[in-house]
Amino acid sequence: MDVKIESSWKNLLADEFEKPYFESLGRFVHDEYRTQKIYPPAKLIFNAFDQCPFDQLKVVILGQDPYHGPGQAHGLCFSVNDGIDFPPSLRNIFKELQSDVGKPIPSSGNLTGWARQGVLLLNATLTVRAGQAGSHQKKGWEEFTDAVIHKINAEKQHVVFILWGNYAIRKGEFIDKSKHLVLNSVHPSPLSANRGFFGNKHFSQTNDFLVRNGLEPISW
Repeated sequence: MDVKIESSWKNLLADEFEKPYFESLGRFVHDEYRTQKIYPPAKLIFNAFDQCPFDQLKVVILGQDPYHGPGQAHGLCFSVNDGIDFPPSLRNIFKELQSDVGKPIPSSGNLTGWARQGVLLLNATLTVRAGQAGSHQKKGWEEFTDAVIHKINAEKQHVVFILWGNYAIRKGEFIDKSKHLVLNSVHPSPLSANRGFFGNKHFSQTNDFLVRNGLEPISW
């Protein structure tokens, strides 16, 4: 299958794109875009990869599903387009960022600036029906994103994996902690943020690790 994705990822994942599950996933997604309202826009399905080439990757933040409201999703987990109100989890991310490193809460929830510094903002499922959270789960995306994480784990050194919530923590259980940093906490959702997300200091811990390993820190 000819997948339109940034070239370093296309080379890395070429075998994955030819597997039967991905062919089936491709047919499902194509039919959904043809018959339903789907987010993000089709050209942005692989935006997380396009904004963060494999050779520049330093950090992985793992989400679950794209946002399913109008104008929100643009292919980067937790991120929204300019001019869109912050979803509650993103607002809490910015609160923790302010508390941790003193960064003022920004006017835009667009996290493309993080991605372009080497932060892969990866959802486990890359598409969703409008207004129907989780509607594209268990169609093959999770298998694909598991393969992405396996590739990063095996072929990179000194990557920070930021896993918020039980779903993300389970998905990253196999990561080799002898060569990568894995940061776990509860999810930034209002339902759980007060039980350990606030105060986790993941942003400063990430930069401390990168600097210790001779890498440029992220300007969050």
